[in-house]
Amino acid sequence: MNILLVMIPISILLLVGAGIAFFWAVDHDQFDDLDTPRLLPLLDDPDAQPGLDTQAPGSPPAEPPP
Repeated sequence: MNILLVMIPISILLLVGAGIAFFWAVDHDQFDDLDTPRLLPLLDDPDAQPGLDTQAPGSPPAEPPP
């Protein structure tokens, strides 16, 4: 029963910390754009060189096309 005297204040502190973190995130515009991040992997990277990501680790480097 004495453990309740420790667990209740700890749970209240965690609740207050989560509330502070949530309101900080809302205040710093962390939830403004929820659509773009999930689309970023689908976009082509203009700086990427073709063929570099198809090599297996440890394989010899591919020869450049003629």
